[in-house]
Amino acid sequence: MKTILKRSGLAIAVAGFCLSATSGHASSHREAPFITEIPKVDGTDFYMFRSYESGRADYVTLIANYLPLQDAYGGPNYFDLDEDAVYEIHVDNDGDAREDITFQFNLRDQLNDIQLPVGDEGSQEMVSVPLKNIGDASADGNVQLQQQYTVTVIRGDRRNGLSYASTNVTNGTETFSKPLDNIGGKSFADYASYADQHIFGMTIPGCSTDGRVFVGQRKEAFAVNLGEIFDLVNTNPLGMRNAEGPGDLANKNVTSFALEIPTECLTGTATNTNSQPVIGAWTTASVRQAQIINPGPSANGKGATVEGGAYTQVSRLGMPLVNEVVIGLKDKDQFNASEPKDDGQFATYVTHPTLPELLEILFGDAGAVAPNNFPRTDLVTAFLTGVPGVNMPVGVTASEMLRLNPSVPATPAGSQNDLGVLGGDNAGFPNGRRPVDDVVDAALRVAMGALTDDAPNKDVPFTDGVQLDPAELRTTFPYLATPTPGSPNGL
Repeated sequence: MKTILKRSGLAIAVAGFCLSATSGHASSHREAPFITEIPKVDGTDFYMFRSYESGRADYVTLIANYLPLQDAYGGPNYFDLDEDAVYEIHVDNDGDAREDITFQFNLRDQLNDIQLPVGDEGSQEMVSVPLKNIGDASADGNVQLQQQYTVTVIRGDRRNGLSYASTNVTNGTETFSKPLDNIGGKSFADYASYADQHIFGMTIPGCSTDGRVFVGQRKEAFAVNLGEIFDLVNTNPLGMRNAEGPGDLANKNVTSFALEIPTECLTGTATNTNSQPVIGAWTTASVRQAQIINPGPSANGKGATVEGGAYTQVSRLGMPLVNEVVIGLKDKDQFNASEPKDDGQFATYVTHPTLPELLEILFGDAGAVAPNNFPRTDLVTAFLTGVPGVNMPVGVTASEMLRLNPSVPATPAGSQNDLGVLGGDNAGFPNGRRPVDDVVDAALRVAMGALTDDAPNKDVPFTDGVQLDPAELRTTFPYLATPTPGSPNGL
């Protein structure tokens, strides 16, 4: 223990090792070479948990975050989503690593060209303004570019299955509106209330009970110092759990696709050995195969690009940080384009991870010893198949995704343990993932042998030193907090 304390890099790098088991020890930002070119479809975090809002115990919440590292002041265009892409949340409810239900989101820009009179009377011209809003942004008449979206429920294969349109319970249409990003205190007197007006009831074809949906900007909930992790994990692995400050993402925003779905509408034939239902889920984004840069873009329906061809998956996320620190550099783009049913091609990265060996080379003098129980079946069990008797489906196909046993009662927000199952809270990670769960610390400890009786570091309380303050989160859907404003000055 004392020798390990001498080297701050040891355990956090091992946190990455835990991801060699495709655990979700952190969020996924700029994880593969190609996705850095198209940040609008870069998935950052994925959450799935039994809803703990009062009166919503019979629902499961799924949240897929996209578009990482948003600086709140990033105007004038801020962080709209890609209307030429499809964003999807997939659910496997029979344990075969193939989607059985897909919730597909399609975005559309709504342009209301706002012009102001410029010039003296008699020579006055109407000129389009350069900003998104010209006044109170909660009033539609002051906003010239907004986004709307549709939600399609696909049963079976995501591209060849049966598709059904969800409808907005409020107005009966197939259209939902996305709030503007939090421009600042002068554009929005009360952004939280404005954003809450964009939480909609939605019908779910094939389900007798309605769900809820929200798509919009939220405050980043993942607490981590990305800079220290990728600087050869330059932190103290045995310090206080909150010793490293609020984390590099403390003032960043993300864009969330949040769904609250009746549990009975998600479960299928997959059950654990106690006959309790188990669902698996992951999120993806896909773009058209072909893109041509338009040499003459205009406002008359001719955008900056012309898109065509079939949709091709470019982003994938279930258990986070898998691609960053587990998958070899040469295969990162391939992993983002792959599906769970084909995860056998990446099995060696899990059963024989390289990161622990690298750590032993770099930090052996500080006491780092790579686990030697190959293949790492303990990690496969924890992160690729689910835990027996909890969230492991009978006959499961090993694959990377979040898995949830929704029969486990939700823990009230004020009583949740951010170490999840390791902290005695079975409603948390790795039984799904809640916003409060410190998956870095939990997965790090598992990676270092917490589930292996003869591991030298079995009981060492490894940490990355960054811990989320639960008070930052909402206790109601969509759970993630109001985004940081681009300007706090409302004068």
